[in-house]
Amino acid sequence: MGAFATMTSKGQLTIPKEVRDALKLETGTRLYVTVSNGQIVARPKNKKLADLAGILGKPPSGEILSIEDMNEAVKEAVAEEWDDFERRNRQPQP
Repeated sequence: MGAFATMTSKGQLTIPKEVRDALKLETGTRLYVTVSNGQIVARPKNKKLADLAGILGKPPSGEILSIEDMNEAVKEAVAEEWDDFERRNRQPQP
């Protein structure tokens, strides 16, 4: 699904109704906007963290991680993501 939107002089876009309806976007829905491969990507943040509890089911290994283990895994994932971002956006040296 796709639709055209026009940016205003203030940099604002109106998301077309068919897109809002398809994604169940409501007034006040926050969007995370990024650029990926030269394209604008807007992801709705219409879920609360509590809504995601249990969404993945039990871990395949059956191992339950401590909060500290989860925090460490998140730190590692963020560091890896940051390294990838820097690598993609590194300016060539003259």
